Amino acid sequence: MTFYSILSRNAEDSTKTDTIEAPAFFGDLNLDQIIDAITAGKNEYNLKPFFYTPLHDAETIYFRHEVMRDMEDPKLMAYIKAFAEKMIIGRRYLELVEKLDFNYHKKGWFLEAALVYCDAITDLERDLSLANVKSRGFLAFRQYVTNYANSQGFQSLRTEAQKVKGGLSGVKYCVIIQSGKFKVLKYQGETDYSEEVEKTFERFKQGAVKDYRVKIYERSGMNHIEAQILDFVARLFPEQFAAMDQFCERHDSFVDETIRVFDREIQFYVAYLEFVADIKLKGLTFCYPQVSATSREVYAYDAFDLALAHTLLYDKKPVISNDFFLKEPERIIVVTGPNQGGKTTFARMFGQLHYLASLGCPVPGREAQLFLFDRIYAHFERVEDIRNLRGKLQDDLVRIHNILDQATPASILVVNEIFASTTLNDAVFLSKKIMARVMVLDLLCVWVTFMDELSSLSEKTISMVSTVLPEYPALRTFKIVRQPADGLAYAFSIARKHRLTYEQIKERIKP
Repeated sequence: MTFYSILSRNAEDSTKTDTIEAPAFFGDLNLDQIIDAITAGKNEYNLKPFFYTPLHDAETIYFRHEVMRDMEDPKLMAYIKAFAEKMIIGRRYLELVEKLDFNYHKKGWFLEAALVYCDAITDLERDLSLANVKSRGFLAFRQYVTNYANSQGFQSLRTEAQKVKGGLSGVKYCVIIQSGKFKVLKYQGETDYSEEVEKTFERFKQGAVKDYRVKIYERSGMNHIEAQILDFVARLFPEQFAAMDQFCERHDSFVDETIRVFDREIQFYVAYLEFVADIKLKGLTFCYPQVSATSREVYAYDAFDLALAHTLLYDKKPVISNDFFLKEPERIIVVTGPNQGGKTTFARMFGQLHYLASLGCPVPGREAQLFLFDRIYAHFERVEDIRNLRGKLQDDLVRIHNILDQATPASILVVNEIFASTTLNDAVFLSKKIMARVMVLDLLCVWVTFMDELSSLSEKTISMVSTVLPEYPALRTFKIVRQPADGLAYAFSIARKHRLTYEQIKERIKP
């Protein structure tokens, strides 16, 4: 079994270039908040490109599911984190080498980095042999690590590093300072006078006393005098320092490239599972979705907005979950209902689910089957920008025109409150024209609107409504249910705008 990457199942996928910039729809769907939270504290791994690069192959997604399931084992997670910690230390030592000025000081830290790396590989091989891994990715990587750890090259690196370290550990010397000069001599068993001084003054000690000694900060740097002393020491012990010179020359690039790449890529799984673990504490569930690039029969049960769940992580407010499903020939979910009822959150959730599924990650919900898209497009309300010299209506039209020009039948479209700046009649007319184009393209779509008539345009559209408590219509449940639009959403919005709702009128006529 050949190992290519812990993120990809074959060599072709593992060589693909990461996407550097976030997709355009990230801000609208609050995916930028999610990815920022997932990658927080892991900047050195540069994980965001992994989360900016969706997969378009179901088999690679299932490959990642297998690895993610393995990583849910606390023992394996602990092994990987222990390996990562050692690799971090090794990298910091190597980074330090680049910043130092003096020859043997640099080589000393280089040797330490190599020793830490060897320990990391040796421990990883042992730990993976004990781990109950089942994924294709980990089984292949375990075999790779076993072969590498037992290879002649690695064994030579480890043995030589330990031998050089052992030789240097036996170096002992004296520094004699007189009248602004110093001599460096081999240590010949001279008396340690610091112990004698302590014994002499011990008799004058009266009970517990305050310790006035100043703790000297141990620098990783070295000044020119210390460097000169070290050069003299090297002359006194030429064999040990020559061994270090030869080691550094022979092993100038000792980190195996496959190991280096794995160390970064595995953090994709670690970061996501750590993020998810906190949210599960609120009683919310995640599942591994089924994905298909051909079937548009999608569904999700007990799904929720992941960005909202993270925002409410330490809040007592509950996170409301929702269900949806589409069966042939249904394609478009038209969401209506009162303001602040969870419609936009539902639309974002739909987009988030599909995008996270395309990364090979567990998605928020109890069970899900999702579409493997080519692109996601989002049309959300924008603040009017005077720089483009377009009014709000024109800007809405230009943006939706550009989206429909680029979209394919494999795309997903999320529309939120389009044409809110024009009259109802014009908004209905324009929306019907655009929806007709969406239906011709056969796009999967969620469309949030006040216009109830859009929900019954065709057999491809279904209606979902943001509900309220029947006894208290002003109180939202944030549940979005599949039912016919009641025709009151837009009317209620207009009434509230003009302070003509039942509650507002009662308040105004109070004696």
